[in-house]
Amino acid sequence: MKKIAIAMLFAGSTLLMADGAAAYAKCAGCHGTNGEKAALGKSAIIKGQDAAKTIEQLNGYKAGTLNQHGMGALMKGQVASMDDAAIKAVAEHIAAMK
Repeated sequence: MKKIAIAMLFAGSTLLMADGAAAYAKCAGCHGTNGEKAALGKSAIIKGQDAAKTIEQLNGYKAGTLNQHGMGALMKGQVASMDDAAIKAVAEHIAAMK
């Protein structure tokens, strides 16, 4: 029974990471495959950024209350379709980037 529970936990975390990677795919064009680029030469490097900070920033962009480096409107469009679960998943994916 213990092995089944551990396997289910692992499968769930793997699925969440896969969802984060899938959600991040539309970010990669500007931020790089591993978050290693300054998006459009303006943003900070997001690779390994704390998940809580990323969640706060993405929610700010989504609400239209954040406009770092003049990228508010562009980022608002990028995160508009993301729900809380997708934002969390992509934030955790970014935090895990090495």
